[in-house]
Amino acid sequence: MKKIYRKLTKDQKERGVIFSSQLLPGGTLHEVTATNLYDCSPGTNKIDLLKDDKFFRNSCYKFNELRQ
Repeated sequence: MKKIYRKLTKDQKERGVIFSSQLLPGGTLHEVTATNLYDCSPGTNKIDLLKDDKFFRNSCYKFNELRQ
């Protein structure tokens, strides 16, 4: 799996998104805002979880598009 780093879109910035991740081709877009940064288990940062794409290495997804 290859990581692709891009800047946030204008729309995402306007909505207060600080990070997004999408598995390509055809994956679901996951967005992180300041209010939901720590919604997962206590002490775990959602951004760190979205950057960790080891689970998908042998799947149909070839890219992890990360936007900051």
